[in-house]
This record gives sequence, C-alpha cells and structure tokens, in this order.
Amino acid sequence: MYVKKIPEQLDYGVNMTMKVLGGKWKPCILDCIHSAIRRPSEIHRHIPEAPRRVINQQLKELEECSVVYKTVYHELPLRVEYHLTERGKLLIPVIRMMDQWGNEHLEQEGVHCSPIDTVAITQEENLS
Repeated sequence: MYVKKIPEQLDYGVNMTMKVLGGKWKPCILDCIHSAIRRPSEIHRHIPEAPRRVINQQLKELEECSVVYKTVYHELPLRVEYHLTERGKLLIPVIRMMDQWGNEHLEQEGVHCSPIDTVAITQEENLS
C-alpha cells in the first residue's frame, strides 16, 4: 500500500474538499449517482472517457470518505449500486456551482486553459 511522504493537512477546508473531490472523474461520478445512475457499468457508459478501473478506484475512494455507500444485491448476476450519503448530498451544490461556472466561462470567446508561461510573466514584470 502506498504511504504518502508528506502528510495530508486536512485542517483547511479547501484541502478537505480537494481530498474528496480531487480526482479527475469524482465530481462527474457523484453527479451521475445523484442523477440515479448508480451501477458502475451505467456510470462507465455515461462517462466513456473514464477507464473502468479509474471509475472503480474513485468509487472506492468516495466510499472511504463516507460520501457514497455501496449496496450489494446477492442475486445472479451480482448487482452493485452506489448511493449518496447525507455527507455526499451536501457536495451536490458545490458540483452544480462548478458546472455553472464552467459553462459560463466556456461560452466566453478566447478563454482557454493552457499552462502559464512563467517566462513571459517574468519578462512582463521586468518591463514594468
């Protein structure tokens, strides 16, 4: 099992939020579960860009953070569904705000996400 070299500092709210939501697909997974897409195979069909292994790993991490819980139905074939806990339901407004912010800024012309050019910034600071 992997042990982090630098201990997590969860005494700051943003750090705690990032621990829970800080996976590439976690907000999308939570949104799916909130939208009644609860089985891992359904989540994968809804987010085809995410590898199945990653979805399963992030579902496990969300379960460890007490954001979702798993219900196993002992039938053939075995069926598993995920549901939001009360703690998980509190994250839905955060995810909705993230979606709203992204949609508003996606529509602006010329807005793009790219690495910051630190050399250009340093040169601009030196000129001023």
